[in-house]
Amino acid sequence: MILKYDRTTLIKAIWLSIFLHVALILVLFMGDFATETKPKKNTSAAQEVKPIEATIVDAAKLQKAINKIKKQKADDLSAEKRRLKNIEKRANDAKKRRAREEARIKKLEKQRKKKEQEKRLADKAAKESNVKAAKAEKVRKQKEQEKQKAESAAAQARTKRLEAEAAAKKAEDIRKKQRDERKRKEKAAADKAASEKLLAEQMAAEMATRNKARKQQMMSEIQRYAALITNVIDQNMINDRSTMEGKSCKLMISLAPSGFVTQVSVVSGNAVVCEAAKRAVYKAGTLPVSKDPEIFKEMRNIDVTVVPEF
Repeated sequence: MILKYDRTTLIKAIWLSIFLHVALILVLFMGDFATETKPKKNTSAAQEVKPIEATIVDAAKLQKAINKIKKQKADDLSAEKRRLKNIEKRANDAKKRRAREEARIKKLEKQRKKKEQEKRLADKAAKESNVKAAKAEKVRKQKEQEKQKAESAAAQARTKRLEAEAAAKKAEDIRKKQRDERKRKEKAAADKAASEKLLAEQMAAEMATRNKARKQQMMSEIQRYAALITNVIDQNMINDRSTMEGKSCKLMISLAPSGFVTQVSVVSGNAVVCEAAKRAVYKAGTLPVSKDPEIFKEMRNIDVTVVPEF
């Protein structure tokens, strides 16, 4: 609003100045006309025409002067308009810079608050971790104390046993009892060894049976997952009866624990079927795998046979 008011006032002032200059020029020229057009005595007809020519020349000069003044004022008005336009532009530029600075400050403030929040969370997590570590250390020390007590008790027991054996050796009857006891213990140990051997053989047999059953279970699971993988390949495979009917392909697929396909290689089979099967595997990206680590270990690199169906 201030800029508009200044511009209007300026225009009015310029036109007022033009009017005053024109009026002043007219007054000056009229004074010259009055001087130049006074009648002279004994003048001829040719001499009487001169004041008219002078009047025409003076009018042309007047118009030229007026035009010059108008041009000067127009130039001044244009210059002032350009100055006001530059002022407006600088004001707008300053406003934009201020807006950008405010946005930058807001962004920095947001980042600062975010970092403060992250620090609070990190401090909280560190505090919780320290509490857990302190509890774990307390439990460890308690177990260490219990272990030391147990070892001390065991040492005392060994000492008492040695003292008892030393005392027993002093008496013959005790020595005899010791020999009998030794024989008994030897027999018990032999019986125990035989029993432990038999138990070990039984456990080994049972373990072998379990391993065999586990192996069969794992093979069954691997076959099941192979069927699931083949089904996924069939769903993603583009079949062409004219080039694939009656043909097959055997692939070796390497898998990550998540089921992600890491590598596919052709073992054998028709080239057209194999190429389409490989594209189907990579298109699927992830294939079914067992969550059981032992089963997955066996099927990490799995063979599948793809037979196009029509």
